Amino acid sequence: MQTVDKAVELLGYFSERQPEFGLSELARVAGFDKASTRRLLLALIKHDYIEQNPRTRAYRLGAGVLRLARVRETSIPLEAIITPLLEELVENTGETAHFSLRSGGTISTVGLVETTKSNRIHFVLGEEGSLYATASGIVCLAYSDKRAIDTMLKTGLKAYTDNTITDELRFREMLKVVARRGYHINQEMFEQGVCSVAAPVFNETQAPIGAIAVAAPSSRFGKPAQQTIRVEVQAAANKASRALGAADVENTA
Repeated sequence: MQTVDKAVELLGYFSERQPEFGLSELARVAGFDKASTRRLLLALIKHDYIEQNPRTRAYRLGAGVLRLARVRETSIPLEAIITPLLEELVENTGETAHFSLRSGGTISTVGLVETTKSNRIHFVLGEEGSLYATASGIVCLAYSDKRAIDTMLKTGLKAYTDNTITDELRFREMLKVVARRGYHINQEMFEQGVCSVAAPVFNETQAPIGAIAVAAPSSRFGKPAQQTIRVEVQAAANKASRALGAADVENTA
């Protein structure tokens, strides 16, 4: 099982920002030795989940990943559900909208529609973000069970900015508030100058699979903007959840 975990972990390091890795670089990023990393890559190559660039010999995702993604989209058409909602959010708020999926202890941006404004927040599809410092990660954690929260907290709360909550008691209290409200307003907890509002997206079992969010520069994140974005984000997240077979999220906001 540890071997499977490590192989899957390697796949998670590939993103639009870093679509290819050399062996040494991937081993360093993953924290594995080179010999183990190579064995894992060879196993993934055997099943077409990884391939090598014929020119550079760097490793990249293989066709097997695309096949699985298409099977997944056929059975649960997330892209078809989410993309129109993100487009509507950008039109109604004037800011960048994105959808993130939770997978284990990370959250990754898998859907994105950018505003046309020159000063905007940039995201990289496939790149992993913090579960405890991003708005999307926080709303997912708020609706997770106690064991998942405890497991995440065991790794500690590293400060990304001066606004990151690093005290465990304060963090747990924040999650309770988020769960009551049904959304989270994040003001520069993960990156200086970046603010966002996120609401959870649930599947048919009422499990939080991810989040819809709108991000804006702090200079455009006054109270009126926050209110407009919050209303729009919660409405979009509820539409996505209903399309996936879930009930609406109760909130007291």
